[in-house]
Amino acid sequence: MKTKRLLSAVLFISLSIGGAFAQTAYVWKTATSGGYTYKYVTGDPTHSRFYVLKNGLTVILSPTTKEPRIQSFIAVKAGSKTDPANHTGLAHYLEHMMFKGTTKYGSLDWAKEKPLLDQIDELYEQYNSTIDTAKRRMIYEKIDKTSGEAAKFAIANEYDKMMASMGGQGTNAFTSFEQTVYTDDIPASAVDKYLTLQAERFRAPVLRLFHTELEAVYEEKNRGLDNDPRKVQEAMFEAMFPNNNYGKQTTIGTIEHLKNPSLKEIRNYYYNYYVPNNMGIIMSGDFNADVMVKKIDQKFSYMKTKPVPLYTFAPEKPITAPVQRDVYGPNPENLTIAFRFPGAATHDAQLLNLVGDMLTNGKAGLFDLDLTKKQKLLSASAFSYTLKDYSVLLLQGNPIKGQSLDDVKALMLEEIEKLKKGEFADDLISSIVNNAKKSKIQGNEGYYSRASNLMDDFTTGIDWRTDVANVADMSKITKAQVIAFANKYLGDKNFVIVYKHQGEDKNILKVVKPHITAVEVNRDAQSPFLKMVGEIPSNRIAPVWLDYNKDIQKAKVGPVDLLAVQNKDNSLFRLYYRYNMGTWNNKLFSLAAQYLQYLGTDKMTADDVSKAFYKLASSYSLGASGEITTVTFNGLQENFSKTVELYENLIANCKADEKALAGLKVRLKKARENAKLNKGAIMSGLVSYAQYGANNPYNYALSDDELNAVTADELVAILHDLANYKHTILYYGPLTATVAATKLAGIHQMPVANFKPYPAGKTFTKISQTQNKVLFANFDMVQAEIDWILNTNAYDNTQTPTVELFNGYFGGGMSSIVFQTIRESKALAYSTYAVYQTPAKKDDRYSVQAYVGTQADKFNEAIKGMNELLTDMPESEKVLDAAKDNIRKSLETDRITQDAILFNYLANQRRGVDYDIRKATFDSIEKMNLADVKKFHTDVLKNKPYTYCVVASEKRVSDDDLKKYGELTKLSLKEIFGY
Repeated sequence: MKTKRLLSAVLFISLSIGGAFAQTAYVWKTATSGGYTYKYVTGDPTHSRFYVLKNGLTVILSPTTKEPRIQSFIAVKAGSKTDPANHTGLAHYLEHMMFKGTTKYGSLDWAKEKPLLDQIDELYEQYNSTIDTAKRRMIYEKIDKTSGEAAKFAIANEYDKMMASMGGQGTNAFTSFEQTVYTDDIPASAVDKYLTLQAERFRAPVLRLFHTELEAVYEEKNRGLDNDPRKVQEAMFEAMFPNNNYGKQTTIGTIEHLKNPSLKEIRNYYYNYYVPNNMGIIMSGDFNADVMVKKIDQKFSYMKTKPVPLYTFAPEKPITAPVQRDVYGPNPENLTIAFRFPGAATHDAQLLNLVGDMLTNGKAGLFDLDLTKKQKLLSASAFSYTLKDYSVLLLQGNPIKGQSLDDVKALMLEEIEKLKKGEFADDLISSIVNNAKKSKIQGNEGYYSRASNLMDDFTTGIDWRTDVANVADMSKITKAQVIAFANKYLGDKNFVIVYKHQGEDKNILKVVKPHITAVEVNRDAQSPFLKMVGEIPSNRIAPVWLDYNKDIQKAKVGPVDLLAVQNKDNSLFRLYYRYNMGTWNNKLFSLAAQYLQYLGTDKMTADDVSKAFYKLASSYSLGASGEITTVTFNGLQENFSKTVELYENLIANCKADEKALAGLKVRLKKARENAKLNKGAIMSGLVSYAQYGANNPYNYALSDDELNAVTADELVAILHDLANYKHTILYYGPLTATVAATKLAGIHQMPVANFKPYPAGKTFTKISQTQNKVLFANFDMVQAEIDWILNTNAYDNTQTPTVELFNGYFGGGMSSIVFQTIRESKALAYSTYAVYQTPAKKDDRYSVQAYVGTQADKFNEAIKGMNELLTDMPESEKVLDAAKDNIRKSLETDRITQDAILFNYLANQRRGVDYDIRKATFDSIEKMNLADVKKFHTDVLKNKPYTYCVVASEKRVSDDDLKKYGELTKLSLKEIFGY
């Protein structure tokens, strides 16, 4: 489960598909089919149907037959906004507990379990109302003891096991301000099993295994205390909304409330808000809508309509002077400015999305051209965040070296003034609409994005008709209207400003670890309900394997191979030039790729180039990894030739710009400094060090002296020379390979004679661990993060089925042994896994990587817990069966389509495989048994020397603790990053 990120750049814009659609009348219509009446919007490309069942349950269905799978969201229109003021975080608690089962599943003996759970209820009420520390400790000891007794009758993760066995993927949930959403991706053949399970899940959830799950929420809270962006978000909302619960309480809750939970209040919340007239089932995928709505009605008709408590709040007063907040933490400094707008369903909120795109769209927005392109800031972005009661326009900026946050403020507000004065290109709005045309088609390609958009509109209260018609309406907006809108809302004082400073946060109060006795998980037990669900008939879907000779078309563009898959669904194309060389061949390749975006030609400035791509609703990017460099294009097929010509002219004729390089160096140095303040980047460096040694791919970077010495002419020479190296062209679009090759032949530049040989490449070889070692990096954080690394055998494609099964069984998901033990039984981590990683090429080696993110005061317990699993693997036929079922049913319904076919082919080619290797796994999985998995664990993981990669605060984890696990090496940031 995860809390939904608050400030994700989600734009609720639906997009039209061409000029003809601008004339479509987008109106609600009513129809009846299969005995059910539904509403739909004319001109809706998703053909979505909106039903309201007799009990008030909303059902939204968007069929698409591209893959035999279904994305399902079960959404409740309630979240942290409706938490009781004295029990914040409650909606999020409940989200976690909805995975624990009911009276029918998750229990060995409900009659014996219930009295113990009732006792736990009462003990928590006592705990909640007790202030005396000694008495609280005594009560908690009783909670821990009684919970251990109750756990003997509980079956942990039975929900996850059922979802895994039916081939479910992406099983999760998230909570935000006004939504709690449960998400699953299932095979189309598993609908009857799935709906049976969901109907029971929401019937009467049992709050079992509560104190271990509560510890997982503690972990999540502590992770948030180490998350500077989350702290910025919370500070911004608190200042922006003093009257609304958007600002008065957080989704995860206060520490005080986390320490004093009430199961009775959680249960009351469920009874108040988890009612059919406040819920929606949203599905997109391979199904017949008439059949699906009937199935849902039959399963959920037991739910009874009930009045939902109305959320009320005092309207926010106008902001008449900037409201400032200051946030401190170890991450790099940055600035956030926020303006308040009306709620999501209003016309102004829809117009706000357009304004966000006018400021930032990645190519031609005011921030893009004036701040990022001109390198005045390290980065800058603007986007809208729409909620039911209010919306927000967010401006975020990161300074370059030597720049103050007030400088960032001034630069961003200067762009707002330009917007208010109309100092933007006259065709910017039409360019945004043209790009929306492409985005609409992209959004409708996958069943997940369809369902996600429908779900968000449902919980936020956005009218789907408005969403569908939005781009058509947006195309009618004039420059004068945008100017008036900006002047109405974007004043010079009516904003909240959050200064994120780099430094120690002295206000952190972590959630202290309570003592938790490990509980039973009864992983081999099965409830009668699980067996019943397993026996529900489901048709086996025939798997579809790739046949590269049939699925990939081939042609030649001069001497260059072109591989193609034809797009028969829409008018989009994606094109790639792929070179088998990268930064291991030349460290400057990555820098040259970044430099290109700041260059023009003798006839076009860099801004002209960006605007030209944006007008075409096309984009290009040049990126270099260690061994591969790729030029990527995407756009509308109608603009294919113009897009490629634009790039070819740029790459052949780009001119050196010393000022742009100087600016890029300043920004790059700041970015490198910032990376050293990022715990994720530090951990990635430790892992690479553990796998390859002191000289590794991660620290194979330009030194400061090398970076200073780079010249503009050097980089431009690399760019001009790129076309002279051998490469492969990949095309996905409406054309056949032959036609695409013909079109490219007259555009794509290649050498007159032979291709140049690739520069000699640096080779990195994984090392062999011979003894336990500990690599430590100090970081100011509440948590401690540990990775276990072990390099093992050389790649062997015959091992693929065993690797897949081992990962599914041991540590690759929520029903796995690792997750059940570390999180469910011992409550040692919010996030944990252990996987056997397959290398990307045939001459490389596998690696074991295990992970635990835990509270620093549980450091030793967490390591002990994972080490026990790496040494002795618990055996469970039931967990193995679930893993096998999940792999088999996932493969049956897995469809590799579009340009993914091309990349699957190339990935297998690098491993020396010329066929779809998934078939080998499918054919082998039923024949494999627990002894195979056990032998694999014994041969590969057991009693092996591991390198422990630890990122933690040296104030919270001692050297003595670290030395318990191996020879200790404390790495400097220069050793980790190479600069």
